Amino acid sequence: MADVVMPRLSDSMEEGTILRWLVESGAEVARGDEIVEIETDKANMTYEADASGALEIVAAEGDTLAIGELIARIGGSDAGAASAEPEAERRAGGAPAEPPAPSPSMPAVGERSGNGRVKASPIARRLARERGVDLATVTGSGPGGRIVKADVEAAGAAPAEAAAPAERQAVPAAVTPGERGGGKGETTVEELSRTQQTIARRMAEAKATVPDFHVSTEVDMAAAVAVRAQLKELATEEHPAPSFNDFVVKAAALALREFPRANGAYKDGRFERYERVNVGVAVAAENALIVPTVFDADRKSLGEIALETRALAARVRSGAITPPELSGGTFTVSNLGMFGVTEFTAIVNGGQAGILAVGALRDVPVVVDGAVVPGKRMTLTLVADHRILYGADAAQLLARIRALLESPLALAL
Repeated sequence: MADVVMPRLSDSMEEGTILRWLVESGAEVARGDEIVEIETDKANMTYEADASGALEIVAAEGDTLAIGELIARIGGSDAGAASAEPEAERRAGGAPAEPPAPSPSMPAVGERSGNGRVKASPIARRLARERGVDLATVTGSGPGGRIVKADVEAAGAAPAEAAAPAERQAVPAAVTPGERGGGKGETTVEELSRTQQTIARRMAEAKATVPDFHVSTEVDMAAAVAVRAQLKELATEEHPAPSFNDFVVKAAALALREFPRANGAYKDGRFERYERVNVGVAVAAENALIVPTVFDADRKSLGEIALETRALAARVRSGAITPPELSGGTFTVSNLGMFGVTEFTAIVNGGQAGILAVGALRDVPVVVDGAVVPGKRMTLTLVADHRILYGADAAQLLARIRALLESPLALAL
């Protein structure tokens, strides 16, 4: 039989979680068939069989395993598949036809996955650690005997309730600050997804290790507004008008081509300069911030960038984005203008020299030749790694981005 191990689906992936088996244990699969959905540090991905034969599921849905750990086997004999069915049925979420009764002298034991671990949800495991509950002594009420939060709560509360006198249970004690959640009230704990854990770790590492600084400038967007209005008149459903963020992505890409050090990073006491200009565009997904990449943004037209950014954002929000689309970025643009934010700073992504924070486009009064007139303004803030970009470098890069946005026809050259 061929072993199926937890695959490495992204450069930074260290472990993955089995979300859903797409094929039942014992079923025949062909090489290239999608067999399992895995949650990685960047996205949810489906994994294809690399051999043909009967599938024997080893790791249960919800199990988190390191890269290279066994999750299934694929064999060519029906006998092997048939012999694996009872155990695999338990692992995949079913139950044996005749489960063995627990010994009267022993507590009921939680179901175990193929790697020997008790089957339990992540929040149940965390709660068990906090309360000192041995999962092996807990009977799971979830699918296939999986232990869920309520099972741990019941196991942890039972001894205390049994030992409490009847009169104490009948008359609840007064709650004072510091008891049962204290002045903050009841506290609920929310487990992080693999993506959220990775984001948290990388942002903490970046903030702790990158000596960043920021510079801001205000951009006169009147000409860009006029150009976009003309493009909207020509736009179709197949070719939508570029957004102002697409203008910024294009301007940043052209400026990076002129300032190659900004299209690089500081690493191990050296400067790295990247050949391609690949701009990451931050997209707010459900409970996460995902940054897909517009590759070779300096060589693409505004229309191409508009189509690509919309498609990437749609795939992020639907969970269909792939690891290659999330890698290879050399610079990042983050825009909070749609939320009414006028100015903010961001955290530089690892392996990059800077990130451009884009504020809202505002109608403001401006002074022209001594007269107050209406104007269109937008604030850009460049956050840079001071190890590779110095103050003058960052100022020049930001000034070039501003100049391109204030003369938007240059973006079409």
